[in-house]
Amino acid sequence: MEFIIITGLSGAGKSVAMKNMEDIGYYCVDNMPPTLLSIFYDLCEKSADDRMKKIAVVTDVRAGDAFVELLDALELLRTSGKEYKLLFLDARDDVLLRRFKETRRKHPLSDICIGSTEKAVHLERSLLIKVKAKADYVVDTSLLSPTQLRERISALFLGNAALGMTITCLSFGFKYGIPSEADLVFDVRCLPNPYYIPELKHHTGLEACVFDYVMKFDQTKGYVERMLSLVDYSLPLYLDEGKSQLVIAVGCTGGKHRSVTLTRVLYKHILEAGQRAIVHHRDVIKD
Repeated sequence: MEFIIITGLSGAGKSVAMKNMEDIGYYCVDNMPPTLLSIFYDLCEKSADDRMKKIAVVTDVRAGDAFVELLDALELLRTSGKEYKLLFLDARDDVLLRRFKETRRKHPLSDICIGSTEKAVHLERSLLIKVKAKADYVVDTSLLSPTQLRERISALFLGNAALGMTITCLSFGFKYGIPSEADLVFDVRCLPNPYYIPELKHHTGLEACVFDYVMKFDQTKGYVERMLSLVDYSLPLYLDEGKSQLVIAVGCTGGKHRSVTLTRVLYKHILEAGQRAIVHHRDVIKD
């Protein structure tokens, strides 16, 4: 049985994640009190219904005072031998505040913060620090559209989430910020830049013209050789540590040309090594 627990900050995209989990075949339950997780797990495990073999539940601060029991509930699952994966959705404070303003939604903790959404966001983040540290998967949605978030969720859980470590190969642009969930970051701004070639400027590393241009240089070949060598050395160490997700981010200035090219190379290399990997180009469609 696959049992996925989804939590994170209000406004970070848990509703989008839950809807997508349902779309890819998970039986989903929203707003479950943490104290019921172990009981619900047992019911699903004993059920003869095939739909109950892939479960996703959301638990968050909407549970009120009961939410403080989440850490204890997670520990109970572990000590009882109940296997699960914890997905944590995060976002920057300014992004969360903007989303609440745009949707005119009320933050679940706003009442105890005397109506202040800003204070509610800060309080919720402080409550979730230890929970985030226990997460198997962390996805920062600050710069993701709902469609991109759905793609990330599908890539993570369309396969069997219980099998090994999932390696996310992520390209990005430094001008938009370093992905907060990255475990390894490679800066490829030192490589020749197709942006300054007029006929390549408006293309991306997903296209052969840009890919071939970036890869033809000796500097790129040397960088790739050393990057892959470090990744090959590091992966067994992360596996031994018991990580469920490893995010390897490759960044250039705008996230369209060099980073996309080298992320494609990295992704192919990891797949050929027999590892479970997904690829995501965060900023390739940005202006």
